[in-house]
Amino acid sequence: MIDLRSDTVTHPTPAMREAMARAEVGDDVYREDPTVNRLEAMAADLMGKEAGLFVPSGTMGNLIGVLGHCQRGDEVIMGHLGHTFLFEVGGVSALGGVFVHTLPNQPDGTLRLEDILAAIRPSDVHHPITRLVVLENTHNRCGGVPLSVEYTRQVGETIHARGLRLHLDGARIFNAAVALGVSAKALAAPADTVTFCLSKGLCAPVGSVLCGSHAFIEQARRIRKQLGGGMRQAGILAAAGIVALETMIERLAEDHRRARELAQGLARLPGLYLPMGLPATNMVFLNLDESLPLDATAFAARLAERGVRVGVVGPRQFRLVTHYWIGDAEVAQTLAAFEDVLALLQ
Repeated sequence: MIDLRSDTVTHPTPAMREAMARAEVGDDVYREDPTVNRLEAMAADLMGKEAGLFVPSGTMGNLIGVLGHCQRGDEVIMGHLGHTFLFEVGGVSALGGVFVHTLPNQPDGTLRLEDILAAIRPSDVHHPITRLVVLENTHNRCGGVPLSVEYTRQVGETIHARGLRLHLDGARIFNAAVALGVSAKALAAPADTVTFCLSKGLCAPVGSVLCGSHAFIEQARRIRKQLGGGMRQAGILAAAGIVALETMIERLAEDHRRARELAQGLARLPGLYLPMGLPATNMVFLNLDESLPLDATAFAARLAERGVRVGVVGPRQFRLVTHYWIGDAEVAQTLAAFEDVLALLQ
């Protein structure tokens, strides 16, 4: 089965499996797991931060990031299409009592600086205190687009001057770095904290890393324990993350190339169009024309019968995500499956 639903479906590589089998481990809650410690140090260095914290998921990393910056009743600004708002079960509000103020994401994934400034509350007893802004890079629902170093710097300078903090949901920050030809460290520099995923395009089986200052990560470690995220011999998982950081970053360019080739092939087929244009990274958003008799769910079922899984993200919209396990042959087979289903609809 060719699985294009997400890059979360990736399996660990043979090198990762070997590293996991050989991993030196200890109790991470006691900070005695040398493999976890090494991963956290590597991650912090790549992000240009003082320290890192290995967490089970990106959702937990973002939740800890927000809870570490905000008190109950405080306000966080984020995009209305952001992952933290749409797909993290409202955790910052349910578990942290943090009030979410959403702003419209622009097509390029950004929040307008003037919108951010207008959303910052004045000092007034009637208002919650605006503490934090959350950005997402790459931005999933805006087409996997990368946010530039300059834009993130502008946001950081604007809000830091007003006493706010910046958290970056960098789940796919390495995709952004490769696409833009810059370092992840440069993209993360304006942020006070950043979370990135090991288990998406980097292919590790589990985990994300939250990075920030020593003081923040000490606080984050306590919050992780509160949330049930304190792991024991987690070096078995961290070992795969180390291999991911050592071997999987630069090859993300291959995923981007294949996403673009897949998008170009799909755009040539009748009844299909790309609402967000050609992909900048590894995500292809594809729409069915209203003239076609099937909706996205029914069309996806036909594709699955032909060995191709795609993500249905709207009544007539798909998301296709390339990753390590999607090669040139899989791109060709996917195009053939789409052609086959479309031919039966003529």
